[in-house]
Amino acid sequence: MSHNLLSGKKGIIFGALDEKSIAWKVAEKASEEGAVFTLTNTPIALRFGSLNVLAKQVGAEIIPADATKVDDLQTVIKRSMEILGGKVDFILHSIAMSMNVRKNRTYDDLDYSYFHQTIDISAMSFHKMLQVAKKLDAINRWGSVLALSYIAAQRTLYRYNDMADAKAMLESIARSFGYIYGREKQIRINTISQSPTITTAGSGVKGIDALLDFTERMSPLGNATAEECANFCIVLFSDLSRKITMQNLYHDGGFSSMGMSLKAMNQYNKCLDDED
Repeated sequence: MSHNLLSGKKGIIFGALDEKSIAWKVAEKASEEGAVFTLTNTPIALRFGSLNVLAKQVGAEIIPADATKVDDLQTVIKRSMEILGGKVDFILHSIAMSMNVRKNRTYDDLDYSYFHQTIDISAMSFHKMLQVAKKLDAINRWGSVLALSYIAAQRTLYRYNDMADAKAMLESIARSFGYIYGREKQIRINTISQSPTITTAGSGVKGIDALLDFTERMSPLGNATAEECANFCIVLFSDLSRKITMQNLYHDGGFSSMGMSLKAMNQYNKCLDDED
């Protein structure tokens, strides 16, 4: 059901790959709510994903780009303004990757070339995107920029590895840039700390099923789905959230406030009984 929350608004969505992507769900919801926007991902992602299907579905143009390259970001933002007929009102940063995680490198045995790549793709790309947008004066006043984060930025989670450092940096960038952009342009910048979610990238991480089960048992409302995250993004893009900025907003069914749940404790006790 549409509420026309984004009627007349324009945007750019980074990172949609296939129907499992949170960015894909955000694009669908944004279109339903009346927004027009462009889509962007790396050329290699476009070859392996199905972004053309989404583009046709929502009537959006695809602009291939490597978000770690300033020149590519300039192209995306300038071209988006041309296509959409002016400044944008919202941007979604849904970009993250760690070769150390994919190759099961432990945190005390990181490949530093991979580590640098993790930071560049998953965090510095956010700063570059914001800096380019600001220099081009590409976002309307009271616009909204979101990046997707995870609770590992604050807490140690087994196997999340160097991505935790990247997410911590991502959230810091949102606060630092949020102050400047808010003060000068009334543009708000926030991060959403989402429940672990089965995306194409996430499903390839060893142990993801166990993590999903654990967080489901711990969260009083259960894990937040990709579609539910998309709904939350729409609210934060809309005028209903004009005074929310520089925040890391937990969208995780209450997991971030839990110590131990009854479900998790019962499962733990079963394990002890089995061991005995």
